Amino acid sequence: MMQPTRMHWARADSSDFGGQPPVPRSGHTAVGIGKSKVVVFGGFADKRFLGDIAVYDVENRLWYTPECTGSGPDGQASPSPRAFHVAVVIDCNMFVFGGRSGGKRLGDFWMLDTDIWQWSEMTGFGDLPSPREFAAASAIGNRKIVMYGGWDGKKWLSDVYVMDTMSLEWTELAVAGSAPPPRCGHSATMIEKRLLVFGGRGGTGPIMGDLWALKGVTEEDNEAPGWTQLKLPGQSPSARCGHSVTSGGPYLLLFGGHGTGGWLSRYDVYYNECVILDRVSVQWKRLPTSNEPPPPRAYHSMTCIGSRFLLFGGFDGKNTFGDLWWLVPEDDPIAKRDLVPNVESASNLSTVTSDAQQYAVKESQSGESPMVDLAKRLGIPLSMEPPASFVDEINDKELMELSTRLIGESLPTTDQLACIQALRDHWRSSPSSSIQLQELGPLLRDYQRLIIRRYVENPSPRFLEREDHRLFHLKNASQLRMDDIPVLLSEYRTLLST
Repeated sequence: MMQPTRMHWARADSSDFGGQPPVPRSGHTAVGIGKSKVVVFGGFADKRFLGDIAVYDVENRLWYTPECTGSGPDGQASPSPRAFHVAVVIDCNMFVFGGRSGGKRLGDFWMLDTDIWQWSEMTGFGDLPSPREFAAASAIGNRKIVMYGGWDGKKWLSDVYVMDTMSLEWTELAVAGSAPPPRCGHSATMIEKRLLVFGGRGGTGPIMGDLWALKGVTEEDNEAPGWTQLKLPGQSPSARCGHSVTSGGPYLLLFGGHGTGGWLSRYDVYYNECVILDRVSVQWKRLPTSNEPPPPRAYHSMTCIGSRFLLFGGFDGKNTFGDLWWLVPEDDPIAKRDLVPNVESASNLSTVTSDAQQYAVKESQSGESPMVDLAKRLGIPLSMEPPASFVDEINDKELMELSTRLIGESLPTTDQLACIQALRDHWRSSPSSSIQLQELGPLLRDYQRLIIRRYVENPSPRFLEREDHRLFHLKNASQLRMDDIPVLLSEYRTLLST
């Protein structure tokens, strides 16, 4: 049986994009238009609802804000600010329904033509859905949209509507037989003529973790609409709402969401693992990732761009996120950067920085830390100083594990110094292209360890020429870029030979 491709999380940085990325938010939508762009709309942040559009141009790797024109019946040029709405793409058009603005649930229906950036409010007819938020919707082929559930401010909903984007007619599906409990904050995704609904929160009590399939959504099916609860093999995700489900090739990728834990007393739990629904074997699987995922969150967006996924925003009960993360195959150039989570609010970051500066000043005044002296001589800002507590080789757990793994049977692993020397010889002779991601952390620390040791032994000005130690200031391997690796190896080899 085919295993899912091992993936890698990498926090996006300024070199990935030009332009201005969208401001932090949750409850927004982000949809892919063909393979050319991603359109972010609306959301909620700082107690206010957003009505802006931010576009990521895939080919030019550029964020921009288009100037949209438009007209609605009331003279509105664009939809009112909102969050927890639905957005679905048909061809180059993004259709938006409902959501919430302030204390009001919305029932309006808009279309944005992304070729000319023009908004139009669509006056539908037929079985018009009631105003709602936290519904979920998906495209059926390239003409229709199906929407299920939501919250209208008084009750959880379990109705199903199909909208024909050509005729603008809404039809409420009459579904016979058993049905899922009413819910909101769920996901709804069309797969092979079935609408798959997972999770959500409803009136039946706790948050749900059930999976349902709806058949008979399209007229071509010639089937009466009906729900079936699916119990699939594998490691099914825990109950949650506010998660994302994104279609990517042979699987659906589920990420994040909000659930509850505890038994006697309930508490909120936010998730950050990836679970996939394999469409070929029809079972749940954990997606193997080679490093730490982003911080847990819900009401974020996850968009598929080729073989990559782009995560943006969300909320974890306290913080609204504005970070962008890539989830990419391990052989993707972005994966080589080995980015790891470092998400703090700006105030937290400045606190950390000022603490580091104060610590560095104290250390240098007392003359206790060669690190501070070295940082100063290298012209490295004190706030960028690496951790002062460098451990020696024997206590560097990752280094020791890597060295014993590399040696295998050829040396007794009890001979720790021989193992370390063998690892250094390996790095001395390896081309940069063959260095594995898991080697970068131990390699960078050993490089910095050698610099400190050489400096303590020989604090001469010549040794401290800055161009010899261009990567000394890095705090960890997450800050290494792909083109830094040859530089790191070259400087490391020089250190070993001196």
